[in-house]
Amino acid sequence: MASKSIDHAFVARKNTGAATDPTHAGALSFMRRRFTKSLKNVDAVVWGIPFDAAVSNRPGARFGPQALRRASAIFDNDPQYPFDRDLFADMAVIDYGDCLLDYGNHQKTPGTIEREAAKIIKSGAFLVSMGGDHFVTWPLLKAHAARHGPLALVQFDAHQDTWFDDGKRIDHGSFVGRAVRDGVIDPARSIQVGIRTHAPEDCGISMLYGYDVDEMSASEIAGAITEKAGSAKVYITFDIDCLDPAFAPGTGTPVAGGPSTAKMLSVLRKLGHLDIAGADIVEVAPAYDHADITAIAGASVAMHYLGLQAERMARR
Repeated sequence: MASKSIDHAFVARKNTGAATDPTHAGALSFMRRRFTKSLKNVDAVVWGIPFDAAVSNRPGARFGPQALRRASAIFDNDPQYPFDRDLFADMAVIDYGDCLLDYGNHQKTPGTIEREAAKIIKSGAFLVSMGGDHFVTWPLLKAHAARHGPLALVQFDAHQDTWFDDGKRIDHGSFVGRAVRDGVIDPARSIQVGIRTHAPEDCGISMLYGYDVDEMSASEIAGAITEKAGSAKVYITFDIDCLDPAFAPGTGTPVAGGPSTAKMLSVLRKLGHLDIAGADIVEVAPAYDHADITAIAGASVAMHYLGLQAERMARR
């Protein structure tokens, strides 16, 4: 035990290397990464956005980043499955903490998120964002598109989020339609996976409905995503309600008939050849969770993002 330490998030002197905290103790940064606001020589950033004022059903996703950090403690810095590597041996990853938002002035929220995200992206780091409700993806898309141009959106979700709005609403159900109309995403290169509701318009985006996903293999789903996105810069957004409520009860708008955690993680595992510019995991609402089922699923999604990035760096 003499060579081990605890509270790696605070005592670490560098942004690479495994932590030795016991899974049941220690400071709860995401996967025990060092807490810092310094972006110098950082390869990837994990950032929380604790916002849920845009929900149409059950609130509580503002506590999502806390829950995801807590659940990520189960990743004890052994080689991570299915990547068979220490993700942090050569990839410098930090936990950037949370976005500071004014809970009494929600109209300032999108600008605040976009500015902070743009600062992180400008550093050259790969940004993994943890919501928060799905509205937070709107300013994140804007920040990434400002650097890369119109993005191919790969959206794992039970909902299309294409409801019309006036461009000013704070609404987690309309950001995709707004992103298409404003040229932030390219609908011809975009795809939605797991859809189990109907909206008035599809905005030209391809969809794999819930029952389609049920009948397809993970390889077939990944193939459909690859065919659609091609060589474009990709932004992946994963609404945890893409999963069936049996696997993700802790969310604001659960919809029955969805896929399992195992199947969707297998799909993510097969997307490493895409040019992924950024990614998020949203709509984890721990007040409705049981035994951290949803939080563990969400933390696993974020871990897969980092795993894909570690592999991508190794190929360079």
